[in-house]
Amino acid sequence: MLPVLAIVGRPNVGKSTLFNRLSGTRKALVLDRPGVTRDRNYEIASWLERTYMLVDTGGFEPEPGDALFAAMRRQSEAAVAEADVVVLLVDRQSGLTPPDLQTADLIRMSGKPVIVAVNKCDTPMHDDDAAEFWELGFEELVPVSAEHGRGMYELMEAVLARFPDDVGEEPEVEGEIRVSVLGRPNIGKSTLVNRLLGEDRHVVHDAPGTTVDATDSMLEVDGTRFRLIDTAGVRRKARIDDRVEQLAVGAAIRTIDRSHVVMLVIDGAEGPTEQDAHLAALVEERGRAMLVLVNKWDRVREMEDRDVRVVEDEFSRKLPHVVNRPVLYISARTGKGCQSILQVARDVYGSFNQRVPTARLNEFLRDAVAAYSPPQLYHHPVRLNYMTQVRVRPPTFTIFCNSPMGVRGHYDKYLQNRLREQFGFFGSPVRIQYRRKRRPGEALDPERPLNALFRAPSEGADSGRAEVYVVGGDEDWGDEGADEADVLYEGGVDLDEE
Repeated sequence: MLPVLAIVGRPNVGKSTLFNRLSGTRKALVLDRPGVTRDRNYEIASWLERTYMLVDTGGFEPEPGDALFAAMRRQSEAAVAEADVVVLLVDRQSGLTPPDLQTADLIRMSGKPVIVAVNKCDTPMHDDDAAEFWELGFEELVPVSAEHGRGMYELMEAVLARFPDDVGEEPEVEGEIRVSVLGRPNIGKSTLVNRLLGEDRHVVHDAPGTTVDATDSMLEVDGTRFRLIDTAGVRRKARIDDRVEQLAVGAAIRTIDRSHVVMLVIDGAEGPTEQDAHLAALVEERGRAMLVLVNKWDRVREMEDRDVRVVEDEFSRKLPHVVNRPVLYISARTGKGCQSILQVARDVYGSFNQRVPTARLNEFLRDAVAAYSPPQLYHHPVRLNYMTQVRVRPPTFTIFCNSPMGVRGHYDKYLQNRLREQFGFFGSPVRIQYRRKRRPGEALDPERPLNALFRAPSEGADSGRAEVYVVGGDEDWGDEGADEADVLYEGGVDLDEE
C-alpha cells in the first residue's frame, strides 16, 4: 500500500491547483469559483524518490447548505479517514475565517497528522500574513504558492517526515486496463462507477452536471487491475454556456485518448439520441475499444412499449458505430446486470490488444481474395500481395499491393468483416492500411521515411556486432521487425564503434 496524502480545506482556496502542482499533471479542473471539484480525485505522485497516493477533495463545508455540498463534505471526510497525512489548505488573502476554524476542529478529531499550508503566499513579503493561522492549533505551518510552486519543497519535507515508516512501496502492476465511462449528463455514470467499486466514491445527485473532473479509481478483480475513469456528462456544444461545463466536457473527451476501453452509457428509457451517436463516432474515430451499456433497464421493464427488440432496432438505425460492439442491459441503481461488466471489459481489452501471427494473416488474405477478389482499377487487376499487423491498440494491419487506390471502401469493409469473423476482435476497432509494393530496381520514394531496425546479436554470434535493417515506411513493425518489412538494406554495425 502507498502512503496517502489528502488535501482538504474550504471551497476555492486552491486545492486543485496544489493537486496539479504536486502530481505534475493538469488533471484537476481549476477555476476561480467555489464547488468546481466535487469527487475525490486520486493520482500516484512522487517526491524525492518517495511514491505516494495524492487525493484532491471538494470544498469542506462545516455546515453545508444543500444536498450537493453535503455530499462533497462526505467525500472530504472519507479522504481524511483513509489518509496517512492531511494537508489543510487555507487562503492568505481571505485570512482566518470561521469555516477554517470549524474545518480544523473536524479534522483534529480524526487524529491524523495535519500540516497547515497557507496558500497564495506568492512572495516572502506575504509570509508574515500567514502567522495568524497558528490559531488553528496545529504544530506545522508552511507558507506556499500552489500557482507559482513556491514552498513546495518545505511542504513535502514536512509531509514525508510524517508518513508512516511501515508503509511499503506499492509494486508496479503490469497490464492495467484503463476503462472510462462516457455519456450524456445525468444518465447514471457516477452511480455505475460507485456500484462497480462497491462504495460511494463519487458524488451522486439528481442535478445534471454533478461530476466535473475526470476522476480515476483503482479496482482489482480476479487478478486484473482496472482504472475506472468517471467523466462529466457531454452535451451538444451549442447548449454549453457555462465555463465549468466547457472545461469538464473538454476533460471528458480527452479521457477517451488515455483509455483502453470506453463504456458508453445510454438511457434505455429514452433510447439512443443524436448525441449518443456523436459520442460513439468520436470513440470510433479515436480508435478505442467500446462497450455499450443501456442503463435504467429497471424503468424500461415497467414500460409497455419498450423492450430489447425495440432498443436493438433503434441501435441499428441511429447507432451504426456500435455494430460489432457488445451491448449490456443494466440498472446501475439496483445493480441488475452489473456483475458481468468488468469481465466483458476485460474480454474487449483482450481483443483490443490482440496480435495475429503474420503466417495466419497471409493465409487469411489468400482465402479472402479467393472468395471475393478486389474489383479492377481501370481494367487492370488489383493484386493484394502480403499482409502483416503493424500495431495493436487498436489492431492495425498493412496490406502491400500493386495499387492502393484500387481498394475501394466496400472491399475494405469486406476485409474488416472477414477479419472479425476469423479472429474475433470483439468490441475493438480494426484498421487496414494499403501500401504499394516497391518493384525490383525501383527508386525509393523521397517522401517515404525510413526506419532503422536494430536487432541484437543472436546467441552464439559475434557479440560485438548487431544486424541493421533499413525499411521503408513509418509503420511500427512491432515484434516481427524486419522479417515483416520491405527491406531496403541489410548489413551489420560494430557496437564498439562510435
